[in-house]
Amino acid sequence: MTLRVYNYLSRQEEEFTPLTPGFVGMYVCGPTVYGDAHIGHAKAYITFDVVHRWLEYLGYRVRYVQNITDVGHLVGDGDEGEDKIGKQARLEKVEPMEIVEHYTRNYFRDMDLLNVRRPDISPRASGHVPEQIELAQQLIEQGFAYASEGNVYFSVASWPEYGKLSRRKVDELEEGVRLEVAGDKRDPRDFAVWRAADPNHLMQWNSPWGAGFPGWHAECTVMARKYLGLPFDIHGGGLENIFPHNESEIAQAEAAYGDGFARYWLLNNMVTIDGSKMGKSLGNSLNIQQALTGDHPRLSQPYPPLAIRFFILSSHYRQNTDFNDEGLKGAARGYERLISTVGRVRQMLAATAAGGQVSAQFAAVIDEHKARFTEAMNNDFNTPQALAALFDFNRAVNSLINGDEPVSAATLGAIDETYRTLGGDVLGIIPAEISAGGGGSAGLEDDLVRILIDLRAAARKNKDFATADAIRNKLTEIGVVLQDGPDGTTWKVAQ
Repeated sequence: MTLRVYNYLSRQEEEFTPLTPGFVGMYVCGPTVYGDAHIGHAKAYITFDVVHRWLEYLGYRVRYVQNITDVGHLVGDGDEGEDKIGKQARLEKVEPMEIVEHYTRNYFRDMDLLNVRRPDISPRASGHVPEQIELAQQLIEQGFAYASEGNVYFSVASWPEYGKLSRRKVDELEEGVRLEVAGDKRDPRDFAVWRAADPNHLMQWNSPWGAGFPGWHAECTVMARKYLGLPFDIHGGGLENIFPHNESEIAQAEAAYGDGFARYWLLNNMVTIDGSKMGKSLGNSLNIQQALTGDHPRLSQPYPPLAIRFFILSSHYRQNTDFNDEGLKGAARGYERLISTVGRVRQMLAATAAGGQVSAQFAAVIDEHKARFTEAMNNDFNTPQALAALFDFNRAVNSLINGDEPVSAATLGAIDETYRTLGGDVLGIIPAEISAGGGGSAGLEDDLVRILIDLRAAARKNKDFATADAIRNKLTEIGVVLQDGPDGTTWKVAQ
């Protein structure tokens, strides 16, 4: 099965065929760095991290560009309000670039914790002002934009295809809907390519129209073109930005340069908190650090970063993801079961003499689950189905290693390689460096159970069978099953 993706430009699923065989150019709208990354960012960038990983798994060389917006994004997401970076700098009484540096570092810190691999290129909008001025000049020269009181506006009426991504017809765009009815606009539907700056504006550059700063939409247009060329293969981002941001990117690029822009538009859906839209004004905003520490009134405990990643991948990227405490608890438990089995396989592998043959029967099990996993991922990156295949494989592994027959090192190695490839390389939820016996909290879990096993063994040696039985019974109550054998006692989590 070849990779098929849902293309928002055509509103249908299509076979993915890159422009250049063997190479994929992908641009994803990055964060505006005026505050700590929130759970919505986690969903977006975990989503496109997995897209990136799967394309590489299929053998493509990928150039992944994800920008940093450090100027030009106004608080109203259109042409109204003050610059988000500038506003935060004013509130914190620091320079705008201090805000940018602080929150950019925090953003990458949080993404690293969530095992989101860094993009190949992370360009900043402020570093591409000359290209944005050139874009505005070219649009004016070609009759698609006009200067007015130091601003440059794109004339929506001059571009009949405006709305082809969001499916909004130009004639039906209503005045004042996410677009400010500015007094110097010829048409309220027009949007800013370049903005005039008042003398007190903290970030401004000289331009042919006076001191100003770039429009938010222009930034992504020029950075995508600079690093990927036009057209390029994939444009990713959040569905909430399809209008006006993504729509305006397309119009500017195609009007100015005459080429197509992005060929496939992959957009992830939004997140909610306990079923409600998330927002600071609603009092339910949840940033990544709060989820990791549990420091939020809607959370009862901290959650490990890879359990959060697991939770996000448990729903399809085009579906809403509802963050709630019970859902996160369930995800954390499921993730621990997976990691515990992986840790046990690696423990057994380290303790088993090298050699032997891969069990033909279990090789067929591996092939079956790999095929299911591949089919799911090739079906528009269906991570819930891919996880289901991985967990069914995990159950088969538990049945094998808990059986009476010895398992060869070759078979254990093939199992571990499957975990590393599917759960590690692709989904990014299984660390490569889990120590024999577990990793992270799973490793601690193994250490604690081993302590209780040793105490039970000591009690049995001393003929204190009441204490030995009490330890076994207490472990059974919490789902830990002990198995006594000629080589000692092993344990597993009850399925």
